[in-house]
Amino acid sequence: MQWSKTLLLSAGLLAAASTTQAKQVMCVFDLVGKNGDVFTLMKDYQLAAKNWGADIELKVGQNEAVIAEDFKAGKCDGVSITGMRGRQFNNFTGSLDAIGAIPDLSVAIKVMQGLSTPTFAKYMTSGKYEVVGVIPVGDAYLMVNDRNINTVAKAAGKKIAVLDYDEAQKILVQQIGAQAVSADVTNFGSKFNNGQVDIIGAPVAVFKPLELYKGLGAKGAIVNYPILQVTGNLIIRPDKFPAGFGQKSRDWVKSQLPRANTIIGKMKADIPAKYWMQVPAGDKPGYQKLMRESRISLTQKGVYNKQMMKLLWQFRCKNDPSNFECSLQEENYK
Repeated sequence: MQWSKTLLLSAGLLAAASTTQAKQVMCVFDLVGKNGDVFTLMKDYQLAAKNWGADIELKVGQNEAVIAEDFKAGKCDGVSITGMRGRQFNNFTGSLDAIGAIPDLSVAIKVMQGLSTPTFAKYMTSGKYEVVGVIPVGDAYLMVNDRNINTVAKAAGKKIAVLDYDEAQKILVQQIGAQAVSADVTNFGSKFNNGQVDIIGAPVAVFKPLELYKGLGAKGAIVNYPILQVTGNLIIRPDKFPAGFGQKSRDWVKSQLPRANTIIGKMKADIPAKYWMQVPAGDKPGYQKLMRESRISLTQKGVYNKQMMKLLWQFRCKNDPSNFECSLQEENYK
């Protein structure tokens, strides 16, 4: 009788253990590694997630391609990666970085605050993946090794680093008649610094870590006109996390957006004024039209998500109703 009780008790304990949520592994991409701003933010996220019933183990890596593949292979239950890399898991949020789609960081913050609400929850799940947070990495600027490259026409024939997994960049470079040089986030900075390419696009967040001032040298400049917004995506396999985790996570990320805005603002302010090259006001409409045409073409090709392009068009026109494109309907997708 005593043995029977013991067996029953053991079986009960095993059953209880089997229903306990296992620890979730979240793989984090940070160019700097454990000393980077992304990993610092994710340590706060790890702590907050305990309140939502998750027990997250963070694994940081500096090779984003490997992290994305590990996630697909099931070696990570969640990832923190760039939106460009995350597009393969969710085309809706992965289209936030569309060329010229978000004019500046302040609009990006408003967009991300809106996307964090339950209204957009249905767009956050795609197949077996769920986006549980979108954070700003900041405006991406063109950096040139010669400030005489101050117009689109002068970029023709120049070598531009393009991320090998982003079809959008390759097409845009072709359109302006430049030479695309394949790169990824681990080496595009060194290609610029070593003179292998003449132009790169990058957010200010990587200027110091990648020592991009070496590539600028004495003649180079940062063109002070954002070409796109770089975003970070938190993506999970929801079946590995407690029920309701996704919305709680998005709510927390929304609360951190002002903090991210402050960090990015300081990064830009810390770049010496001598490196910045202003774009004449008269040239800006031309850049807008070029980016708009590229964006529409890429949307038609299926690279960008139509619903996201319509949403961002609405945000841009709310922010600046006088913008020429607000009277046009090409991006008002049905």
